[in-house]
Amino acid sequence: MNGAKRDGTIQFSLDTSDGVPIYRQIIRQIEYAVLSERMKAGDRLPTIRSLAIQLKINPNTIARAYGELEIRGILVTQVGSGTFISGKKPPSEEDGRKRKVEEALGRFMREMAALGVEKREVLALIEKIEQIENRENGDGRVE
Repeated sequence: MNGAKRDGTIQFSLDTSDGVPIYRQIIRQIEYAVLSERMKAGDRLPTIRSLAIQLKINPNTIARAYGELEIRGILVTQVGSGTFISGKKPPSEEDGRKRKVEEALGRFMREMAALGVEKREVLALIEKIEQIENRENGDGRVE
């Protein structure tokens, strides 16, 4: 669903078939980036306008997501400078992270089941992909 570039900015992705409102998807992705420490206090978020153009959505949607995160204390906006990650983590950091992992795995497993892929096949594929990634990254770890 989401990832962060190496420079700390989030690479947002939206799923209109998800049933989750777009502003909530944006909130989730920012919270996940903070929880996973891919974004840290002081990291700057894209401007509302630039993100709206990038995602091809209404700027009010971005403003709503940023506004809700600002109310929660996760973001801070400095007029003329931008919107930044504050030092505050989303509530119950470990529970939030665990919940997000469980949600992602649940969606993944439902998709695999819909494709007729069994649990043992999923595990074998994960191991195979991990081996390929390890070889490509050159870390020498092939498990």
